[in-house]
Amino acid sequence: MTSRTLVMGVVNVTPDSFSDGGQWFETDVAIAHGRTLLEQGADIVDVGGESTRPGAQRVAQDEEIDRVLPVVQALVAGGAQVSVDTMRAAVADAALQAGATVINDVSGGLADPDLPAVVAERGSRYVVSHWRGHSDVMTDRAVYADVTGEVLAELGDRVAALRADGVRAEQIVLDPGLGFAKDAEHNWRLLADLDQLVALGHPVLIGASRKRFLGQLLAEAGSESMPAFRDRATAAVSALAAAKGVWAVRVHDVAGSVDAIRVAQAWREAENER
Repeated sequence: MTSRTLVMGVVNVTPDSFSDGGQWFETDVAIAHGRTLLEQGADIVDVGGESTRPGAQRVAQDEEIDRVLPVVQALVAGGAQVSVDTMRAAVADAALQAGATVINDVSGGLADPDLPAVVAERGSRYVVSHWRGHSDVMTDRAVYADVTGEVLAELGDRVAALRADGVRAEQIVLDPGLGFAKDAEHNWRLLADLDQLVALGHPVLIGASRKRFLGQLLAEAGSESMPAFRDRATAAVSALAAAKGVWAVRVHDVAGSVDAIRVAQAWREAENER
């Protein structure tokens, strides 16, 4: 595992993403955007064909495959390391056959019980997020007595279940699922307690990019808070997460987080030289 936090750039091949409103929905445009993210320093490109914003309706499986697969094929052909953001076994299988190396499952294997077997067979990295339900119900399930303790326990349960399904420990990456069945206070607490998640021993992915809790923070300070104006705040989260030793950050604006992580890395190296 690299000592530097990786940057995973987001390509939403959807018409209804909260972050970009379908800007990259057309296949050729999505491919071009993925290539731009790589030029800006992305280590991995994360391609998704289904919006998981609060309230989003699910897309049909065949439609999701049609959206994702040509983008994956083109980016892999150009030498990119590609992740696919999906909750479906069939989509994951098609993407891995096309050369993707990471499956980013925001449901952590709960939405489709066949997905872990695909990952186990293919041997890919598997990002396992904390999840309590699909977009239409997750807001109602943001209820915790101890958000960090409960998220860690529920992720631990998912890891045990996945290991029983044949997924190897070294395949698993943990994601606390910021914004998924969590309000702003929950997200900040999980970030403050990030050491506890890292201490579980699996690589950790943080996906804070452009999320609502950052917009709320900026709005409280009187700043523009729409998603496209949250990239500087996202870069700050990237630097702080990198300082905690996370494996990767998932972001929409790659260049800002690449620079932020470079600063965090230099800072850590200077501290280690004392």
